[in-house]
Amino acid sequence: MSKLKIAIQKSGRLNEDSLKLLKECGITIDNGFDQLKVTATNFPLEVFFLRNSDIPQYLEDGVVDIAILGENLLIEEEKTLKIEAYLGFSKCKLSIATPKGINYKSINDLEGKKIATSYPNTLKSYLAKNKINAELHIISGSVEIAPNIGLADAICDLVSSGNTLFKNGLEEKEIILKSEACLVVSPLISDENQLILNKLNFRIQSVLKARKSKYILMNVPNNKIEAVSKILPVLKSPTILPLAEEGWSSLHSVIDEDKFWEVIDELKQNGAEGILVVPIEKMVL
Repeated sequence: MSKLKIAIQKSGRLNEDSLKLLKECGITIDNGFDQLKVTATNFPLEVFFLRNSDIPQYLEDGVVDIAILGENLLIEEEKTLKIEAYLGFSKCKLSIATPKGINYKSINDLEGKKIATSYPNTLKSYLAKNKINAELHIISGSVEIAPNIGLADAICDLVSSGNTLFKNGLEEKEIILKSEACLVVSPLISDENQLILNKLNFRIQSVLKARKSKYILMNVPNNKIEAVSKILPVLKSPTILPLAEEGWSSLHSVIDEDKFWEVIDELKQNGAEGILVVPIEKMVL
């Protein structure tokens, strides 16, 4: 039986989040001995643990069928591989930062400056687009230290929380791009493995939808059910169950997590009581 080959980063946060996603999709992977290739026990999937920078080339060559990696890597390596899905984790920005206290008014202040970066291709493209001439110093790691040791006037690096910039006395000045983890597909994937990918992506979308949604339950006077139902964005229509107390019902629905606080006051004003919000493990549409 054919197996879908997936590449993920062999270490780091992206590795952890990728394995967590596969686990939530019901796929069991045992990598207890730090193997570089592992076969799932309950799904036709082979997992390759690879160095992040090597993965795009393996996709192009058809060594693996799919991969989970940051979109910023595709952009930096100038790859035009198909993105099957955005996964909602490992969100970050590729930004230009300068030391605190520097008089910086616009990107024009980078003219003639030295910029340290691990993303030269993306930075060159951005600077060219803005007609800025700057000297690039390509560094493979610890880019943030460059201004402190006199190597550069500014840096261009990935920013997530901003804590690393703060600790090194830097301030974000320009955001070049925003990135997150994505599921990327090899152009050489076989028809058979494409069918397996479709099944995997169905599971992934069910998990991602559940992460963004909450199950909401509340007690509502019967004469307010219609008004409360109009407030809630629901899949089709809410579930309504009669309560032991006459004139009241329990209303059940699904709501986007980020919408809940927007409508909570309206729900209460329309008579909703005993409101409970519960996590959803999977959500199959």
